[in-house]
Amino acid sequence: MTTQAETTELQAFTRDWLDWYRAQEERLAGPHGFLAITGLHWLDDRPRRFPDAPGSWRTGADGVTVILDGDEELVVDRTAVRGEHRFGVIPDRGSVNAVWGDAVIEVARRGGNDIVRPRHPTAPLRTAFTGTPAYAPDPRWVVTGRYVPFDEPRPTTVGAAVEGLEHVYDAPGRIEFELDGQPMSLTAFPGPAPGRLTVLFTDATSGVTTYAANRVLTVEPSTADGTVVLDFNRAANLPCAYTDLATCPLPPAENRLPVAVEAGQKLPRERGGS
Repeated sequence: MTTQAETTELQAFTRDWLDWYRAQEERLAGPHGFLAITGLHWLDDRPRRFPDAPGSWRTGADGVTVILDGDEELVVDRTAVRGEHRFGVIPDRGSVNAVWGDAVIEVARRGGNDIVRPRHPTAPLRTAFTGTPAYAPDPRWVVTGRYVPFDEPRPTTVGAAVEGLEHVYDAPGRIEFELDGQPMSLTAFPGPAPGRLTVLFTDATSGVTTYAANRVLTVEPSTADGTVVLDFNRAANLPCAYTDLATCPLPPAENRLPVAVEAGQKLPRERGGS
């Protein structure tokens, strides 16, 4: 029999998960989120125009340059620019957002390549979005593990959602844990803030009820003895689960879990999920 205290705890757990889930959806479907992307344009030294962005774009040793026509304007760092504008050399995985009317023109570098990726609030993928299916949150998928740092960060090359593209991350360590009584480990990459970790993985649900290529889990900093918590209820889709206009990294080979992690976000409806 479930006690009142257990019921209250489960309700709080579910509320916290719902807050996380709603924040994920808001970022994804915001006016300039990933669902608003209308094109993925790869730059080279040939000036080219694109149907969803102003100006003529090219890149070279000095970085990305756009030449705007007389009636065209971008706002970069809150400053209106016309004519020729040099974005300079953008670091890998870096980006600059330029405002064009109600759109944002993302200028970025991915896998050693410069790209222009416009984001329009009226993009059909965004306006038709009805939400991401997900498993019901369940405390059994909250797993305690141990973070084992490497002696030195290990440069780790992984594939990408875009064929032929590669990403390189300095993996600081791995996380050891058990699922269904089986010992497992996951190579971790640096997270969105100091001390936090990012884990890319697939499992036995991948390509069945969840997106085939990857899911991602953010792990909070470890305690002094290396203890970490893996909450698989918060296993999230990366943008490539929704659109082909994303360059998301794939998990390293060792991060393919042999068990079915029936937790977190499921295959999006945009990819045939239900």
